[in-house]
Amino acid sequence: MKRLFLLLLVAVVAVTFILIRPAGLQSSDLPVHQADAVNGRQLFYAGGCGSCHGSSDEKADLPLLGGGLEMETPFGVFRVPNISPHPIQGIGDWSTVDFVNAMHFGTSPAKQHFYPSFPYASYSRMTLTDLIDLKSWLDTLPEVDKASAEHALNFPWNLRFGIGFWKLQNLDTDFIVAVDMADKQLTRGRYLVEGPGHCGECHTARNLMGGLDKSHWLAGGPSPEGEGRIPNITPHKDGLADWSAADIEYYLESGLTPDFDTVGGSMVEVQQNMAQLNKQDRAAIAAYLKAIPAQPSAVP
Repeated sequence: MKRLFLLLLVAVVAVTFILIRPAGLQSSDLPVHQADAVNGRQLFYAGGCGSCHGSSDEKADLPLLGGGLEMETPFGVFRVPNISPHPIQGIGDWSTVDFVNAMHFGTSPAKQHFYPSFPYASYSRMTLTDLIDLKSWLDTLPEVDKASAEHALNFPWNLRFGIGFWKLQNLDTDFIVAVDMADKQLTRGRYLVEGPGHCGECHTARNLMGGLDKSHWLAGGPSPEGEGRIPNITPHKDGLADWSAADIEYYLESGLTPDFDTVGGSMVEVQQNMAQLNKQDRAAIAAYLKAIPAQPSAVP
């Protein structure tokens, strides 16, 4: 009986290890694709990469991605890394598959789990060809010789292996809202919002483990900056019920609300990024936001 118990224990440990170990693809798993840096640039702005990873230099012709932003959370302080093409301080020595594994699986080139402050739970919905395009655009940007500081997390969140359990519960490549697949505008809007745009990372409340509470998708949440809340952007009376799709599209382009107020707070940079998208993509985002289930605000 004791021997059987030990065998079962070993089996459980082995299966658990397999389930929580960092996942990833091999180079041979990637599709044959001619990288398109122009599309990569659009994805860069759809994802707002420069808002978190950007270095301050308004005179720079191209985005400088030296990182350094600090995010204070209940789990500790997360520090945003350098993702410029610098071969030592940034991601210049990453292969394409290294980049894809980081974005799709939250797995580093050293086969470690990335913390989900990096929103790969959303980026995992991006296509492999779009990720290849995004990498090709990032490779054209200036190198930034700036070291990234380590996170300063509280126990037990500083134990990185626990992220594997988090991924089992929260890393899901399925789209959240069902749409009519024949409607190309809606499917494009869903892709942009739920994937590269990662809008739910701020506009959706979280559970105790820091995962998104998808039962309250886009119904608002507490501000990651510690004060106030992020608004409800569903078509509920608490959210965007009084906004037309054209209002949303124009807001993303101009930063002006239907009552001629202006965008504020952390949304300023998001709107500036969305203004870089083409009109069709902004219209697709607006159509999706008007089509999702209306929900009351999750945070009063």
